[in-house]
Formats: sequence, structure tokens, C-alpha cells
Amino acid sequence: MTIKQPKAIFFDIDGTLVSFKTHRIPEPTIQAIHKVREKGIKVFIATGRPRLVLDTLDGLEFDGFITVNGGYCTTEKGDIIYKNAVPQKDIQALIEYQKTEPFPCIFVREHDMFLNFVNEDVETILKLLNFPPVPIKSNEEAAESEIFQLVSFLTQEREDRIMPKVLPDCDSARWHPLFTDAIARGNSKQRGIDEIVKFYGIDLSETMAFGDGGNDISMLKHAATSIAMGNAEDKVKAVADYVTTSVDDEGIPNALKHFGIIN
Repeated sequence: MTIKQPKAIFFDIDGTLVSFKTHRIPEPTIQAIHKVREKGIKVFIATGRPRLVLDTLDGLEFDGFITVNGGYCTTEKGDIIYKNAVPQKDIQALIEYQKTEPFPCIFVREHDMFLNFVNEDVETILKLLNFPPVPIKSNEEAAESEIFQLVSFLTQEREDRIMPKVLPDCDSARWHPLFTDAIARGNSKQRGIDEIVKFYGIDLSETMAFGDGGNDISMLKHAATSIAMGNAEDKVKAVADYVTTSVDDEGIPNALKHFGIIN
């Protein structure tokens, strides 16, 4: 497949750049991204993580960041390109709902985050993502400032029941059976790409994206060239232009070589 040489490449973190086994970026991937940047191609993060927990990037430099699934986009220096918080009326509705049918939730604010309570599912995910300890606070704390993401520990069935009536102005970005990210409606990694390319003066036809999870689908459909990791879900592979090897088997370097971007 011959493609237009990209000017911007977008990388998901967990399961794409970073191994779930080691919680690190494999060394061949680090070297590959250095080569990409040496060619003058800009590289961007596109993640569901908040900016404050991007501690798994092993010192690699990126030109900008799409975080909380497109709800908060910044330059490499942290200057805000775009942000869109969850509507306060949805937050108030969630606080009320939690009084009768509580579920664990990480409330992500601009500069910090907190949990309302912990259960086994929360412990599983925090370990999987190698998250630092998250402080415990009351649900009412969420009413005090902007919330950009609600990491909601809900099954798909319960999400389908709760979201329309409690968070009607939010979209769901799920990439794991144990939780989903609730974000303001209209936010997505696709929206993040649009905001980034507009800011940097790059045409969408000059973009490439890598991902592995359900929350990457909008991004992979939108970028000019899309690559799914070998460890990706089948529904993610189905929308990609190319399926590479897994994150632990040099998936990113192999794809970049396949498209002639690096040698």
C-alpha cells in the first residue's frame, strides 16, 4: 500500500506504545519514534489518560497531547489547544444517583483526580495501567470544579441503563469490560485530531494513527492511514488500514517500516 508521507502521527498509549506486561515503551519503539522525529514528522499522543498520568513515556518528546479521549488537548509545553468539560448538570445528576446506586468513579479534573471509593475492579485496572495511588474523596467534591472525564466502573449492561438518564450529555469511550470513560458529548480522539491539525496547520490527508482499543476506533476511522496493533480487539482491526504485530513484538516499528516511513 502506497501512502502520502505523513506530517503527523498519533499514538495511543496503553497497549499501543506501552506494554501491559512491562508498563514501558519497548526500546525498538523508542528508537523508531526518534527516527520519525528526525525526519521532521510531528508525533502526538492520543490517549484516554489525563495529562497528569503520562508518566509511562520514558522521556520521549512529543509535539502535543490529546488526553481524556479528546476532551483536553495541549501543545508539548502544556498550552491549551482545546478543552471541553462534562456539563455541570450531568455531574449533579451523577452525584444524586450515587446516593442510591453507587459505583466506583474516578473524577478527572484539570490538574488532579480523585476516586469516590475502591473495589476489586478498580484495583484490577489501576494495577493493569500501573496508575499511581488515587486519593479518595466524596462525590460532592466533583461539584467544586470542572470535570473532564468520569472513569466509570460499570458493566456494559449497567452503562446502557445509566448513561441515558444520568449522563445524557456525555459520550462513552470504552476499551475494557470493567470500565468506560464518560466524556462531554462531541469529545473523542477524532475531535482531538481535528483540533491538533488545525492548530499546527496540517492537512488531515497527512495524518497517521496507531491504536488498539475501542476508544481508538473514531481516531482510526478519521486519520488518513490507520494501524491497529496485533493485540487489538477484532472490532478495532476491522476499521484499520493495516494490522501490525503486537506492542511487545515491535508493532510500531514494523508498521513504520511497512509504510516506508523508517528503514
